Amino acid sequence: MADPGSYVLVDDCDGPVRIEVGALGEITFDGSYAYVGSAFGPGGLSRVDRHQELAAGKRDTRHWHIDYLLGDDAVRLAAVETFHDRDIECALATALREAGCEPVADFGASDCDCESHLWGLETLSLPATVKTL
Repeated sequence: MADPGSYVLVDDCDGPVRIEVGALGEITFDGSYAYVGSAFGPGGLSRVDRHQELAAGKRDTRHWHIDYLLGDDAVRLAAVETFHDRDIECALATALREAGCEPVADFGASDCDCESHLWGLETLSLPATVKTL
């Protein structure tokens, strides 16, 4: 079993593209995004491997909101940051908000009080405050 922890996926969308995202419905994506997640269940951070496989077209099943984005041909997984043994998913979302990133309302945040776990980025790099958490 892989260690538990939190993670950030940086995605680049060759958009604008409209993607059906489960119960959230159709959303238009364009540009770069940071998705924050946590993996404290069985398998731990091997969940990140699963996301990478989906993004590479080696897997089809969609379980979470991010899977709909990663599974689209117009989206590329550009970078992954992991935080082993640290439960900081919501702190990462807060850091992105405080850095001025734009939220995609309710995306990936159905089990907490965050406004979103997917944030629009100006560039393909994470704000420094996120990397230092």
